[in-house]
Amino acid sequence: MKKNEVKIGQAYRVKVSGSIADVRITGINANSGWDGVNVATNRKVRIKTAQRLRGKTPKRPAKRKRIVSLDEYEADAKREQASAERAAGQVRKDIAKAVTAVVNGDLAKGVTVPAGRKRSAKKPMSCLTAAAQILKECRRKETPLSCGQMIERMGAKGYWKPCKGGKTPANTLYSAILREIRTKGDASRFVKAERGKFKLDK
Repeated sequence: MKKNEVKIGQAYRVKVSGSIADVRITGINANSGWDGVNVATNRKVRIKTAQRLRGKTPKRPAKRKRIVSLDEYEADAKREQASAERAAGQVRKDIAKAVTAVVNGDLAKGVTVPAGRKRSAKKPMSCLTAAAQILKECRRKETPLSCGQMIERMGAKGYWKPCKGGKTPANTLYSAILREIRTKGDASRFVKAERGKFKLDK
């Protein structure tokens, strides 16, 4: 570029330290050339001759993240926090107005408060899961239980109750535990401790 083509305030592509950077001309240097500021880093740059200029910066240069000091970062964070607190205060005011309107009966006809989300009923435990829970609760005592004892405690705690037609729930539980031990092997929750009694596998 020629010296008479350079304008103060204009951004140009300049060769700086072996690479091309966007520099905005801020004024004429007292010695020679111009003073400028790197658009990306905000660092001061001296341009000695017009030959270092590679032309005007395009109207939409690549957007780069501005490097800020710790003080600027903290100031921005405080401003954002203050803005969030103001927004929260406005929300509280809006809620207060709505409550006042409800109390005074000023709401328009047909406005209904949405019902809360219904919680699904808790899924009942299976007989085997209930048995494992009972054994888990008495594990500290290390007392193996018979199936009859487990059925009795399940009913008392409301974990599981046999159906009306089930005449021998203890026998059914005994068979189910043995089947789990046989099919799952080491992965089974139960261990036969003594004749007719079980405990949890550690």
